[in-house]
Amino acid sequence: MNDIEDARPDVARLRSLNNVGLVSYILHLVVAVSAVLPGAQAGVGLLLLALLIDFIKRGDAVGTWHESHFTWRIRTVFIVGGLYVLTSPLWVLLLVPGMLAWWLISIWFLYRIVKGMIGMNAGRPMDN
Repeated sequence: MNDIEDARPDVARLRSLNNVGLVSYILHLVVAVSAVLPGAQAGVGLLLLALLIDFIKRGDAVGTWHESHFTWRIRTVFIVGGLYVLTSPLWVLLLVPGMLAWWLISIWFLYRIVKGMIGMNAGRPMDN
C-alpha cells in the first residue's frame, strides 16, 4: 500500500512537469515560427517568458527525464541568441547574407523546438 502512495507524488510531479514543458514548448514554438515567417514577429517577450519558466521550474525536474528537456530548451535559446549576435554584423555589411543567416538560424531553432516537443510527447529524454 505504501508503494502505491509513494508512487502518486511521482506521477503528479511528472504530470505537472509535462504540463509546464508543454506550455514552454508552445511559447518557444510560437517564437520559432514567427522568426521563420517574415513579418510575423511574436516578440522577445514570449521567449523571455518561456526562458523564465524553464529556469524557475528546472529544479523541480532534477532526477527525471524532463530535466533534459529543460536543459534542451535553455541551451537552444542561448545557442540561437549567440548565433544571432555573431551574425548581426552581416546585417550591417551585407543585407542579403544577414537575412539568409538569420533565416537559417531560425529554421534550426524551429527544428530543435519541434524535435524536443516530439521527444517529450514520446516520454523520451533529450540527448544534450
